[in-house]
Amino acid sequence: MPRTQVSCPNCRQPVVAEVKQLFDVSQDPRAKQEILSGMFNLLQCPHCGYQGNLATPIVYHDPEKELLLTYFPPEVQMTRDEQERVIGPLITRVMESLPQEQRKGYLLNPRTMLTLKGMVETILEADGITREMLAAQEKRFALARRLLSVSNESLPEVIRQESELIDQEFFALFARLFESALASGDQNAARRMQEVQSALLEHSPFGQELKSAAEALQQAQQDLQALGEGLTRESLLEMVISAPDDARLQAYVQLARPAMDYTFFQLLSQRIDQATGERKEHLLKVREKLLQYTGEVDDAIQQRREVARRNVETLLQAEDLPAAVRANLPAIDEFFVEALSAALEEARQKGDLERSSRLQQVLTEIEKLSAPPPEIQLVEELVEMADDEQSVLSRLQSLEDDALRRLTDMLTSMAASLEADSSEQAAELRERLQKVYNAALRLSMKRSMGG
Repeated sequence: MPRTQVSCPNCRQPVVAEVKQLFDVSQDPRAKQEILSGMFNLLQCPHCGYQGNLATPIVYHDPEKELLLTYFPPEVQMTRDEQERVIGPLITRVMESLPQEQRKGYLLNPRTMLTLKGMVETILEADGITREMLAAQEKRFALARRLLSVSNESLPEVIRQESELIDQEFFALFARLFESALASGDQNAARRMQEVQSALLEHSPFGQELKSAAEALQQAQQDLQALGEGLTRESLLEMVISAPDDARLQAYVQLARPAMDYTFFQLLSQRIDQATGERKEHLLKVREKLLQYTGEVDDAIQQRREVARRNVETLLQAEDLPAAVRANLPAIDEFFVEALSAALEEARQKGDLERSSRLQQVLTEIEKLSAPPPEIQLVEELVEMADDEQSVLSRLQSLEDDALRRLTDMLTSMAASLEADSSEQAAELRERLQKVYNAALRLSMKRSMGG
């Protein structure tokens, strides 16, 4: 995003801020979430401490929903001609980014939104979200804003009062807000969200369920790792039978579903046939729950595979495959790659050269995009050598000042994202990140003092 000098709306002092006016889903899949979360064009004044959204005209475009929306904040007083001079080049950029066959009539008639809330509602309504659902979502947004503004001492009480609103959708919303704060580089907001998230997990009933499930999953993972090479169907069965609660049993299913095959259930049935009394009752309940949990996992996997297969076919219709892959990165997961590989193998067996060529093009683009960016590669390199301070400093010395600043911001974000993870691996990684951060900070301070 371009950095522009603007005036703080509170104290009128000049401030340099990152300003984004075009939110085009076809070019950036994150654009919709930025608008919905409100985490865009954030201004933090170093003079008076003001924080808020910068008032600037914006254009939103989603070709799939045929939406082209414009919004002028009331503070931006412009005549009709002035508005058209600002919006015109942005709409031209939208049209030029689309293939000729996708330039439809809606592009010639952008809809003007009177309020930012109206823009958000229009976007959500296009996704089939009703006004009742919007009202519930607005309550969740309001609660999120309230939680971020109250003191840490007041958080537990507010969370208890609003526990009915704190559900799966609220945690999903809060996670998106947190990701947006990290992506925008707003470290203060990210740290505050981390504090609120910890309080939500600790003091809300749903948060406690999530926390228990996460702890059960972590413990189940440790149990399975402890078996090492001794992990067999028999040892897994013993672990399942001895599970202390349903959460642990469900965690075992999530982690070891492939091993719970026909032979595994045969072993369990043999145990049931040989048992009597309370032992038999316990084993029967275990089998009943296992059948339920494995069925749920299988259904979820089948649904994801079907969605992935449809996504592959849809993607193949795009004229510019590399651009389409980049625009749909959030939908590309292991299921998508599995469906893509299966389709590629089938096309090759049938001798369909045109289809296999396009599928291979998609696969090549994914492999290229999945390679870690240079910044991540640098962090991995530095973390690996974190115990050798001299080597870390030597590597940091090669960075320009801007690159060093971006690195320290990234290290802070990564450390913040690990705060909620209490595992030994996360603790060790945080410690190594801290060592690298300390070295980078010392070098930055030395440079700023002319050393």
